[in-house]
Amino acid sequence: MIDEGGPRSTHPSSIPKPTQRVDKAAALPSDQPEGVKGDTRAPGALRNILQSSSYQEADQDENFLQSEATRGIRLQLDFLKAETLLREHQIAHTIVVFGSTRICEAPAARRAVASIDDTLALNPDDDGLQRRLKAARRIAANSKYYRIAREFGQIVGAASEKAIGGRLMIMTGGGPGIMEAANRGAHDVGSQSIGLNISLPKEQDPNPYVTPELCFRFHYFAMRKLHLLMRARALVAFPGGFGTMDELFEVLSLAQTRKIAPVPVVLVGESYWRRAFDPDFLVEEGVIDPEDRNLFWFAESAEEAWQGILRWYEAAGRPLLPVGDDASRGKSISQEVGS
Repeated sequence: MIDEGGPRSTHPSSIPKPTQRVDKAAALPSDQPEGVKGDTRAPGALRNILQSSSYQEADQDENFLQSEATRGIRLQLDFLKAETLLREHQIAHTIVVFGSTRICEAPAARRAVASIDDTLALNPDDDGLQRRLKAARRIAANSKYYRIAREFGQIVGAASEKAIGGRLMIMTGGGPGIMEAANRGAHDVGSQSIGLNISLPKEQDPNPYVTPELCFRFHYFAMRKLHLLMRARALVAFPGGFGTMDELFEVLSLAQTRKIAPVPVVLVGESYWRRAFDPDFLVEEGVIDPEDRNLFWFAESAEEAWQGILRWYEAAGRPLLPVGDDASRGKSISQEVGS
């Protein structure tokens, strides 16, 4: 190479020092050109430019990030944040539990019934109160499912470190009711659990039993449901409403069409589910095949649900737990954990 002094030496001492990342010996021209300095309108014009939203860097422009044009990017981010953190925490497998946010512990359910009953005594002809009392009594009757979900969380939590192929962890939608119960059960036995909460017009706080570093909040239901399924080794559905039905039927549809490999799907509370939907009727009407009826089964207790999942995997030739482990022999821990 040739510079102003002639051919540049290849001697190591001639190699220039690395430049500074920020500082320069000679500053770049940053002042306004000489011709602008006399223009009294220039400072205001420059201020308008610097304050313009178009001048903001894209990742600092909140209005742009929330615009229609960037919906695809927001979908990616909604997926990517949870995926990155789940990978960092080496979450391999999950058992997903979902059910009604309104089914609570028995004492709370009884208090709600008593409160409405007292109010109704003062207004015995109030049809609205009568409907509320009837619904509250049904919630109280169904509070047994809170206990069962909590027991199921305890069982899975106790087995979490024993699973073949990586940790097995309870995952829920992160909210109250049945989801709270399952996370609480894992918490009872000192196990971590995951909660995938969702932003709603009326904000829903996560339940306090989710492991803090594994509690996520999603904007898009689609991304939340994707994460509910990606690592799922089984899905356990307790009585619930539209949200529960949405999760359940999406899983059944994906398994029916083989968009996902079939996984165990357990419906807890046969009497409830038989009234909620009638799969035998769907078979009779020819809108699903008889084999589709075998994509799920019913259970009445936490232990029955757990043992059914273990037997499903054994029949598939890929056991979930090492053969002979206490947790795979039906050793219940629900009696050992205080309620």
